[in-house]
Amino acid sequence: MELLKVDQIEKYYGNKSSLTKAIDRLSFSVKEGEFVAIMGASGSGKTTLLNCISTIDSVTAGHIYLENEDITKLKGKGLNRFRREKLGFIFQDFNLLDTLTAYENIALALSIQKVPAAKIDAEIKTVAAQLGIEDVLSKYPYQMSGGQKQRVASARAIITKPKLILADEPTGALDSKSSKMLLERLGYLNRECKATIMMVTHDSFSASYAGRIIFIKDGQLFHEINRGTDSRKEFFDKIIDVVTLLGGDANDAL
Repeated sequence: MELLKVDQIEKYYGNKSSLTKAIDRLSFSVKEGEFVAIMGASGSGKTTLLNCISTIDSVTAGHIYLENEDITKLKGKGLNRFRREKLGFIFQDFNLLDTLTAYENIALALSIQKVPAAKIDAEIKTVAAQLGIEDVLSKYPYQMSGGQKQRVASARAIITKPKLILADEPTGALDSKSSKMLLERLGYLNRECKATIMMVTHDSFSASYAGRIIFIKDGQLFHEINRGTDSRKEFFDKIIDVVTLLGGDANDAL
């Protein structure tokens, strides 16, 4: 079932005397339960795309549909409700509240939706087990490693069971061990919990955990590949081949 449809979107910045086209008639769709990675060189439009899908930014032209609802037309309370109920966000810099424990940071997302306290506790214990963070629930962000903070941020993103999880360079601030652990957990959420994930990344290793890669160049769809039955190593090699075509450095994959 098609969950997300991006239909001929364009995004311009600036004015008539200095106009920059960040996205140029871009179209694609994402099925429910997919794990899709968006790759492209710096300035290719991948972050702008994520911002438009998340409604942080608005499109200049075209439409974006989530569950057949045109989200480019949402305003006011309808827009706020969409962000709160349909989307989950995982940011590179975690965005945890320093004065709250991990448990309280995760609980906040449910409290905003007025979920009863007894149910909140059960939900947090479930998601903490899924992400392997049971031992940090009582800790404050300054007491946690980068990897732990990112998994707490991931728990906060998925606790409301959003239709779409958007991850912007989620491993960008992590060491290799923490990155691998987070990516394995995201893969678990996708496979076992049927979470639909769209991840922007510059890193081929991170992208190899996805099931499909969409490559963007100059704001347009350049290429896409599906993992299918490939091993992660085989898929990684295919990603590197496309990165090379894009003109990137295979060692610093975009």
